[in-house]
Order: sequence, then C-alpha cells, then structure tokens
Amino acid sequence: MNAVLALGLIGSLAMFVFVFELLRRRHLREKYAILWITVALASLMLTFFPGTLTWLSGLLGVEVPSNLLFFLALMLLLLTSIQHSFEVGRLEEKTRTLAEETALLRLALDEREDRDRPQH
Repeated sequence: MNAVLALGLIGSLAMFVFVFELLRRRHLREKYAILWITVALASLMLTFFPGTLTWLSGLLGVEVPSNLLFFLALMLLLLTSIQHSFEVGRLEEKTRTLAEETALLRLALDEREDRDRPQH
C-alpha cells in the first residue's frame, strides 16, 4: 500500500469516526453530519480512484487537478460559513425576542405582585 493511499484511507476513516462520535455525543446535528459524511465519502472515493479528480479537472478545463480540489474545498467551507452565519443571525433574533418576552412577563408579574400585596 503506497503512502498516498494509506494517508487518504486513514484521513477518511478518521473523519467518519470523528463525525459519528460527535453524533453519538449529540455535539453535531444530523444535517451537518450528512455534509461531513459526504465529504468523507468523496475523500474515500478520491483515495481509491484518484483518476476521478484528473478526469473531472480535464472535463472542467482545470490544468492542475489539485487546484480543482482546493477550489471545491474552499467553496464547501465558504458555503458552510455562510450557512452558519445565517443560523447565528436567526438565533440572535430569536434570543432577542425571548429576552424581550421575558422582560415583559417579569414586568407583568411584578405589577401583579404589587397589586396583590396588601396595603398598610
């Protein structure tokens, strides 16, 4: 087994184990796990069939196959970052709304306690 094949195999399998462990411990949601398992499968495929990247780069007109690989990895990370930014923004809005609702409920409770408190 040559070094490139061994490195690709070890990296892909390590990614599978890591993703499944994160899922098992509930540190990673399923929708993200699907993405990373797909990346691990693609990595495994490229490990066993390295000609696929050469064929795809020839099909797309990219002269150096590794440039195509880096471009695809960069696009994947960019899209993941954009999606996380979207979700963070949505969660910030939800947190703000919940904080406002909590403050209104606390105010209503304080007013009710003041009203129900016996006057001396």
